[in-house]
Amino acid sequence: MISLKTFRELALSYAEVTEQPHFEKASFRVKKKIFVTLDEAKNIACVKFSETDQSVFCLIDQTLIWPVPNKWGKQGWTLINLKKIKKDLLKDALTAAYCSVAPKALAALYKK
Repeated sequence: MISLKTFRELALSYAEVTEQPHFEKASFRVKKKIFVTLDEAKNIACVKFSETDQSVFCLIDQTLIWPVPNKWGKQGWTLINLKKIKKDLLKDALTAAYCSVAPKALAALYKK
């Protein structure tokens, strides 16, 4: 299980990320673009993936990572169960989400 403290530390570890409220959730943004939100009450994160990243990550285990079941899911928004996911996989997912919305120069810092 990923603690809320660990989640925040990971999300805020990327260049130029800020945390801001987003309705009843916390959002993490780079250059005003949301790459992940956190629903503390449900222990679920919602990341913004590219279509390719979404299809790859969702193949891993649909009890860990799955598309939002509506039009947002078709746009790459994907839910992550923080009660079950391992830290390394979460870090990979956050990196992919960050790179999907960050300016190219910032995304280049994290692409392998």
